[in-house]
Amino acid sequence: LEGKWKQATGKIKTKWGKLTDDDLKAVAGKRDQLIGKIQEKYGMAKDQAEKQLTEFERDFHDAQVSSDRHAKAIR
Repeated sequence: LEGKWKQATGKIKTKWGKLTDDDLKAVAGKRDQLIGKIQEKYGMAKDQAEKQLTEFERDFHDAQVSSDRHAKAIR
């Protein structure tokens, strides 16, 4: 997520609405820190937070690839 952090933050806030802008600034794209914030805000185990983030990353990546393909097709 670090490389696309600015694009990801909006979607992260949609999925995990308890995370604040300050939380996301502090995390700054670092996966382990984001897992920690999700654990803290939602009171979940590390493995559960990690699983949710892994699924989010996969979906986010797939959406980015699809968007890139669409943009290239339009050109």
